[in-house]
Amino acid sequence: MTHTTRAGRGLDEQAVLIVAGLTDLAVSTLGAAVGSVRHLLRRSDGPDLARDTRHDLMARGRIALDRYAAAPDAHLEILAQHARTRRTASGDDV
Repeated sequence: MTHTTRAGRGLDEQAVLIVAGLTDLAVSTLGAAVGSVRHLLRRSDGPDLARDTRHDLMARGRIALDRYAAAPDAHLEILAQHARTRRTASGDDV
């Protein structure tokens, strides 16, 4: 069963049009990327550019890992540290 919208197009037709649009966007983006790569390969400073790009990507990778892969401190460990600090501050050094 297809539902029709105000424009008279069914959901199936809308889905096909969206997929076709996304495919066209992907193909045109890929074509532009291939053209950029060809242009970069013709440059005389290609090895330097590749080295700089590698360093930049490694730096971005480190930043991303630091941002997302860092494990948060254990909750019970934090509570134990706070309790130890309070005991030391109040003179109940056990």
